Amino acid sequence: MDLVPALQEPLKQPLKSVLGPATAKVMAEHLGLHTVGDLLHHYPRRYEERGQLTQLAELPMDEHVTVVAQVADARLHTFASAKAPRGKGQRLEVTITDGSGRLQLVFFGNGVHKPHKELLPGTRAMFAGKVSVFNRRLQLAHPAYELLRGDSEETVESWAGALIPIYPATAKLESWKIGKAVQTVLPTAQEALDPLPPSLREGRGLVPLPEALLKIHRPHTKADIADARARLKWDEAFVLQVALARRRYADTQLPAVPRTPRPDGLLTAFDDRLPFTLTEGQQKVSEEIFDDLATEHPMHRLLQGEVGSGKTLVALRAMLAVVDAGGQAAMLAPTEVLAQQHHRSVTEMMGELAEGGMLGGTEHATKVVLLTGSMGAAARRQALLDLVTGEAGIVIGTHALIEDKVQFHDLGLVVVDEQHRFGVEQRDALRGKGKQPPHLLVMTATPIPRTVAMTVFGDLETSVLDQLPAGRSPIASHVVPAADKPHFLTRAWERVREEVANGHQAYVVCPRIGDEEDDPKKAGKKKSPEDEAEKRPPLAVLDVADQLGRGPLQGLRVEVLHGRMHPDDKDAVMRRFAAGETDVLVATTVIEVGVNVPNATVMVIMDADRFGVSQLHQLRGRVGRGSAPGLCLLVTEMPEASAARQRLNAVAATLDGFELSRIDLEQRREGDVLGQAQSGARSSLRVLAVIEDEEVIAEARQEATALVTADPELERLPGLRTALDALLDEEREQYLEKG
Repeated sequence: MDLVPALQEPLKQPLKSVLGPATAKVMAEHLGLHTVGDLLHHYPRRYEERGQLTQLAELPMDEHVTVVAQVADARLHTFASAKAPRGKGQRLEVTITDGSGRLQLVFFGNGVHKPHKELLPGTRAMFAGKVSVFNRRLQLAHPAYELLRGDSEETVESWAGALIPIYPATAKLESWKIGKAVQTVLPTAQEALDPLPPSLREGRGLVPLPEALLKIHRPHTKADIADARARLKWDEAFVLQVALARRRYADTQLPAVPRTPRPDGLLTAFDDRLPFTLTEGQQKVSEEIFDDLATEHPMHRLLQGEVGSGKTLVALRAMLAVVDAGGQAAMLAPTEVLAQQHHRSVTEMMGELAEGGMLGGTEHATKVVLLTGSMGAAARRQALLDLVTGEAGIVIGTHALIEDKVQFHDLGLVVVDEQHRFGVEQRDALRGKGKQPPHLLVMTATPIPRTVAMTVFGDLETSVLDQLPAGRSPIASHVVPAADKPHFLTRAWERVREEVANGHQAYVVCPRIGDEEDDPKKAGKKKSPEDEAEKRPPLAVLDVADQLGRGPLQGLRVEVLHGRMHPDDKDAVMRRFAAGETDVLVATTVIEVGVNVPNATVMVIMDADRFGVSQLHQLRGRVGRGSAPGLCLLVTEMPEASAARQRLNAVAATLDGFELSRIDLEQRREGDVLGQAQSGARSSLRVLAVIEDEEVIAEARQEATALVTADPELERLPGLRTALDALLDEEREQYLEKG
C-alpha cells in the first residue's frame, strides 16, 4: 500500500495542497503544523459561547487576543498629517463592548473603507489583534475580524453549534482561519488510528479517537468538550508513558557488572571517619542505591534532594562502594566552578583516603582526580593516565570527561549533577566509556513534583532526600520593595554590614554580567508586559559591585564572580571567598548550585522578579549552611499587585521546595517547566496538565508498564506504534533522555 495514510498527508505539497499554499506555509512556519494529523491535534484553547462574551475587562497587555463583542459606536475622523497634508487623512474609531468592558478599535488610511461599511452599531463579530495602550486606553489597531451573522448559510455552517472554538493563533493567522482549515480536514478524523488498546479504552469509558477529535473541534455541548479532553489527555499520558516504559524495559535487558562493597573496605573506612551520623533519609536512599548497584542490570536512579540535604555525601558513598568493588566512578558537573567545588569537598571529606598511591595515604585509599577543559597540559596528561591505569578510583569533571581521548580502566558508576543542564548525547557518551553500561545516578536539587518526575524523568527510578541534616540553620526570606519603599533597600545594605561586622559573609546576586554587547537579535525579542512596564535592563554584576563599593558597602572587601571570567580567576575568587578573605561576593547565578561556604549568612537578590521560583529557591540555599541562621532578601521594583510580586511573596513564605515547584508549575506553562525535556517533541503536551492530571499520569504509567512487560514490541497494537513514531521520530527518540 503506497498511499500516504490520510493523517500523514502534508498540508502543503507540490501538486495539490490540502489547504491554500499560503495558509499551509504559515501553519508550518509559525505553528509547527505540517500534516493533516498535526492540524487535527491543534486543539482549541477555549470556546466562546454565542451568548457569553469574552471579558474585555481582563485583556492581557501586549498579547494576541481573540474577542467576541458587539459594536457600540463607530466614528470616522479626518485629520491632517505628513502623508495627507490637506486634512484628507482618515481614521475610523470603533468602540466594542461585551458587558464587562469596552475596547477601542482603530483603522487608518485605506483600511477604513471596509470596516466603515461593515462594523455598524449592533453588529457582532470576532476580533483578533494585539492589545496595546493609547492615551491610557486599551485598543486594537487594525484588528482582523469576522462578522457573526446568523443568516448566511456558510457562516452558520462554519460556526455550527453554539460553541465557537478559539485556537492558539499567531499574528499571521487568526483563530477563525485556523478553525476553517480544521473544518476542511475534519472528515479525515474518521481514519485516525486509535493508540489505546480497546480493553483499556472500554474499561475506562473513553470515547474512540475519531469521535474525540470531532467533539473537540465541533462540540455541540460542554459535555462533548469534557468527553474529548478526557480521552485526549489519556492519549498523551499513555503514549508518553509507553515510550518511557519501553526505555526502562530496554535498560533492564542491558548487562551490567554488579558492584558490591567489600565488608572492610574504603566505604567502611570512610563511614568510620565521618564526624556525624547519616540522617534516616540518607541511610534509606543509600540502601536503595546499594541494592541497585548489586544487580546485573544498570541502575538508573534520580536522586532528588532539597538544597543542603546531603546529596553529595550519598553520591560519594555510592562512588566509594563501586571503587571498593574494583570499579571506577565519574561525577559529571555542569560548570568548572562546580566541578572544582565538588573536587574540593570530596577530597576534604575523604582526607587521607583520597591520597591513594601517595605518602600519607592509607591502605584503602584511592586517587581522586579533577578533569576540566582549562587544565594545563601536564596536569591533564597525568589525570588521563591515572584514569586509564585505574590508579584514580574517582574522577570529577565537566564535559571534558566525555571527550574521545578520555579512557577508563573500568567505569562502573556515572553520577550526573544537576541533570537539567546535561544533554542526551552527553549522558550516552559517558555511558559508552564503560566495558559494559555503567550504573547511573542522576542528582538534582530542583524539587520536582511527583507527576513531573514521572513525565520528565520517567525512565529513572526516583529517590527523595527531604530531611535537612542536623546543624543546618533556617533561612528567613523577605521581599524588599525598592520602588515603593526605598528605605527598605537602605536597611538591606545595613543588614549586610551588620552580618559582616559579626564575622560573616554575604552574596549579592544580579541577573546580568554587565559587559555584554547589545545584541540586536535579543533586542527584537518579545518582551513580557512586566518587562515593558519597566524599560530598564536588568541590573548587572559589574555595575552593582561598583556602586556598592563606592556607596552603601564602602570599606568592605567586595569581589565579583561571573561565567565569562577565566576559570582560574573564578577558582581564585571562590577560594578567597571560602577562606573568608572576601566579605561580599557580587555574582551571577554561577553560584546557584553546589557552592558551599558555611560562613555566608546573607544573600541579597537584585531584580529578584527576573528569576524563576525554583532558581530563587536554589540561590537561597547557598546561605544558612553553617550554624548561624541565613537571611535572603528579594529586591524588586515590581508593583504590589503584579504577578511577579505574588511569585516573590510565595518564595518568601515557604522553604518547602516541593511546594514551590508546584506553585512554579501552576504559574508557568508546563512547556516551560518540562523545558528541554519536551523540546523537539512534536507531540508535546497539549491537553495534559502535569499538576492537575496527576491521577491520569499515575494510572497511565501503571497501564503502560504492564502493557510493555507483556508485549515489549507492541506487536498487537499497530495504532500505538504509529502514535509512538509520531512522538519519537528517530532523532527525536533522544528527547526522552532529557536534555
